[in-house]
Amino acid sequence: MIKQLYIKNFTLIDTLDMTFLPGFSVITGETGAGKSIILGAISLLLGQRADTKAIKSGAERCVIEAHFDLSRYQMESFFNDHDIEYDATDCILRRELTASGKSRAFINDTPVQLTLMRQLGQQLVDIHSQHKNLLLQEEDFQLHVVDIIADDHQLLEVYQQLYQDYLTAKKAVKEMQETMKRANESEDFMRFQLTELNEAQLREGLQEELEQESETLCHAEEIKSALYNTDRFLTHDDGGIIEQMKEASRTLTAIQGVYPDIKEAAARLDSCYIELKDIADEVSSRAEDFDFNPQRMEEINTALDTIYSLEKKHHVETVEELLAIRDQLRQELDRIDHSEEEMSRLYEEEKLLRGKCEQTAAKLTKLREKAARTIEKEMLKRLVPLGIPHVRFEILREDKPLSADGSDRISFLFSANTNTPLQPVSEVASGGEVARVMLSLKAMISGAVKLPTIIFDEIDTGVSGKIAEMMAKIMQEMGAADRQVISITHLPQIAARGTTHYKVYKEETPQGTTSRMLMLNPEERVQEIAQMLSGSDISEAAISNAKELLKQS
Repeated sequence: MIKQLYIKNFTLIDTLDMTFLPGFSVITGETGAGKSIILGAISLLLGQRADTKAIKSGAERCVIEAHFDLSRYQMESFFNDHDIEYDATDCILRRELTASGKSRAFINDTPVQLTLMRQLGQQLVDIHSQHKNLLLQEEDFQLHVVDIIADDHQLLEVYQQLYQDYLTAKKAVKEMQETMKRANESEDFMRFQLTELNEAQLREGLQEELEQESETLCHAEEIKSALYNTDRFLTHDDGGIIEQMKEASRTLTAIQGVYPDIKEAAARLDSCYIELKDIADEVSSRAEDFDFNPQRMEEINTALDTIYSLEKKHHVETVEELLAIRDQLRQELDRIDHSEEEMSRLYEEEKLLRGKCEQTAAKLTKLREKAARTIEKEMLKRLVPLGIPHVRFEILREDKPLSADGSDRISFLFSANTNTPLQPVSEVASGGEVARVMLSLKAMISGAVKLPTIIFDEIDTGVSGKIAEMMAKIMQEMGAADRQVISITHLPQIAARGTTHYKVYKEETPQGTTSRMLMLNPEERVQEIAQMLSGSDISEAAISNAKELLKQS
């Protein structure tokens, strides 16, 4: 619950440092005094988006900070999960806004994303303002109330995971259908392309080999002549290089005995003779075997033309890329050949998951129907003392197609009179009746949710007198159950019920109009409630009535 609230340079507030206590507290003040400003500041701490216009005129920076006591609410796991220091007795939330438009959020002095602050804020404070009465028009809110009382969150989580798996399976079926449709439309062309690529007998390096062989055959005459002349230079009987080298090697070998220094040179010359003779044999053999083959040349040109044509057709530049396309076509055609089996498998998976969803949704329905009966009884107990003696409140459950929250459509039906048929509460209840319905719902679910702090912003709209006193009693009881309940009110009957009473007022200063907040002492409470009873001119009767209200409370 909130222990302390500090606000600096926020709209009309220059500095506010206020302590809050457990139990039921009330905040009063004239219209426009700044109660909504304080709510706005708290909303920023709960993760609401900021507007630089909220910074006090002339200030460069706005700071809002609150200290919370979480010792009774077992929230340590949230802080551990997000690597934030945990102090159960002093959790600090802080927002900082600058005139330049920058906004920063902190939890226990650790910078955090606004979404994380919002996630924590939802577990700390519930602000119920007048516009939230419109929630009674929303099916999601009504279902959420039923789920809280049903305490079905674990089963709902199981269902939601199954439902997501079902949607994934359903999507896979649809995608497979579209794939099969596209594949069937292009299957013949794909098979034609694969046949072309297979008939080309492609392999890695083939294009380079054929291009090299083509180049060789194009220079066949030149190559033949070069081989023949080289062979003649090396082996010609009349002064060929081989014969001359052989003679030179023999001459040096002959003098090794008398001139040892020439032994190494003789050996090297003999090696050169052997190597040169080996070269001569290879050149002679190639000269004898090499010949221009027009048939082979035609085969090469045909093969290269096929490769070039395929590369142009498929917009690639290498045989390796054509091989990749061939393999892809094989895979796609293989999928087509086995698509019926795959489709059958996906259908079965979708059917299985849908069945599990339906079974789990049916369990949710059973829990919700039981909770709905509990809510109906509880709401009657709460609404009759709130001045609706002939109230009827029923929860209508109808089947709906499987969705993220199950297969139940929930409607809260209401009638304030015996002769008025039950209709959706948002359509037939008056403003005061809606306020009482919402308060009753909040009182009922607050215990189940274990929310530390609940703030009611003028939930008493449209009621007065005895009914207001009964509403105050309900809030007082809520505040007594290890919870902090704060009510912003204009009604003295509610203000008198608060354990702690705060007043918001405006003050004129040399710097302009400023909103202030004060915790009232007993004497000040009497004056404030008397003013709420009689207006600015406080009479002795009003003071007496105020004292009586406080005494009764």
